[in-house]
Amino acid sequence: MAGNSNVNHELNYVTTNRFYIEIESAIAASFTECSGLGAQIQKKVVHEGGVNDQQRVYLGHVEFSDVTLKRGVTDHPGFWNWISEAFNESSAISRRNVNILVFNQAGETMMSWTLIGAVPVGWKAPSLQADGNAAAIEELTLAYEGLQVGKEKGGGNKSTRSQSGFFASK
Repeated sequence: MAGNSNVNHELNYVTTNRFYIEIESAIAASFTECSGLGAQIQKKVVHEGGVNDQQRVYLGHVEFSDVTLKRGVTDHPGFWNWISEAFNESSAISRRNVNILVFNQAGETMMSWTLIGAVPVGWKAPSLQADGNAAAIEELTLAYEGLQVGKEKGGGNKSTRSQSGFFASK
């Protein structure tokens, strides 16, 4: 009985190489790297006169760092089509929710981060070298308006924007 418990426990650990990214089913791609996911809360520190051993910390806005996705180059123009929308001033670039799913060794979803209202802000083609033999890696950098964290299966977290431009609260 104890042996079965250890086997299940061994399959429950999470590694950084077991992840999947969904972009609202509009772009199908396999990614080799996802980096930059994070948030920073602005703070204001105030020192009170006569109180030398303390400070007051007031929190401000949240700033989300850009996320960079990397994948091997394919003949699917999904990234390029998405970012090229920004080149045309007459059309609005489509915002998409991006789900980053991390799995344990048993294949179960352990964590889901949803980038709400993501838009591409950068695209980079691979370096081309006549004498090179490395895989050609394409990069897409995304900025986003909000972040949800959960442990959802499948499509990750879903979120919709109201007509006022704000995202609905849970």
